[in-house]
Amino acid sequence: MIKVTKKDIWLLLIQLAVWAVIILLPPLAGGLTNRQWQMAQTMLFFLWGAVRSPFYLYFLNFYIYGPFLFFKRRIWAFVLVNLATIACLNSRWFFINHTHHNPNMKLPDAAWAGLYTSLITYFLLNCVVIAVAIAIRQFINMRKLRQQLEETRLKNTEAELAWLKNQINPHFLFNTLNNISSLTQIDADAAQDSIAQLSELLRYAIYETNKEKVPVKGEVNFMSNYIDLMKLRCNDKTDVRTYFNVPQNFEIAPLLFISLVENAFKHGVSSNRESYIDISLFEEGNKLIFACENTNFSKNDTDRSGSGIGLENTRRRLDLIYADHYTWEQSGDDNKFFIKITLLLDK
Repeated sequence: MIKVTKKDIWLLLIQLAVWAVIILLPPLAGGLTNRQWQMAQTMLFFLWGAVRSPFYLYFLNFYIYGPFLFFKRRIWAFVLVNLATIACLNSRWFFINHTHHNPNMKLPDAAWAGLYTSLITYFLLNCVVIAVAIAIRQFINMRKLRQQLEETRLKNTEAELAWLKNQINPHFLFNTLNNISSLTQIDADAAQDSIAQLSELLRYAIYETNKEKVPVKGEVNFMSNYIDLMKLRCNDKTDVRTYFNVPQNFEIAPLLFISLVENAFKHGVSSNRESYIDISLFEEGNKLIFACENTNFSKNDTDRSGSGIGLENTRRRLDLIYADHYTWEQSGDDNKFFIKITLLLDK
């Protein structure tokens, strides 16, 4: 069943309006100029006789021959049907001209040449109208296809973002619970405070990050709480430094940098060696800059914390959300790892 939408109705009305202008404008202009409305009426009938065939051919090709023959690659059927339509629409014209023509009267060669030239020109005019109808239908089809592809792409992007975000939350929760579990054997009171901090972190992650963008201040508070929680399992050999100076009314994608902070603590902390973590988030001109530098301790093959899923997820989210509006700088060796992300602010 063919579904007719409001857009289809508007499209038909617009096309009819264009044809009405083509047919009515010359007689109307002549009538207004010469004030000879009888002549204008005669001109209208003559003009309609001339454009009647192109008019019907246009709409037949736009709504029937094009969709059901041409675009389904039934080219020969498309050509034959159009030729038959041209013949049927103009048979009355040929019939009238031949029946009113005196067979005993000989026309000059120039007259015959003019007649054949007119016939060929009129035939070509019909072909041009057919081509225009097919071209406009093709343009509309391509535009609809692009819209459908864009809608599909957006749906896929939203689904992928949701998947990436769900990858972040359980991963973060798993590591934090391990930290608290270790802390209970050392300081029960500190563990209780950490549970309260974790509760606040989960409240933010579950209830505050369901939007496309969140205030950057909320993200800073989230990272600060997370860093404080992670510092509890660090000894005095680890130096953790933070610097946050962000715009008040700016919004970013939720949980955008937390995986990088998490990686810094996973790979940059050692229980028996000097280590450091330096995390900053600040505004510089029209840019928001996140930078993290930390000592880098290699992991063995059985330690899957070094798989790099946090970096991959973060970069994929940046590609999906910010596209060409961010830069990614990364460097590292056996001793140090550095990452810097620069977002262009829309102000």
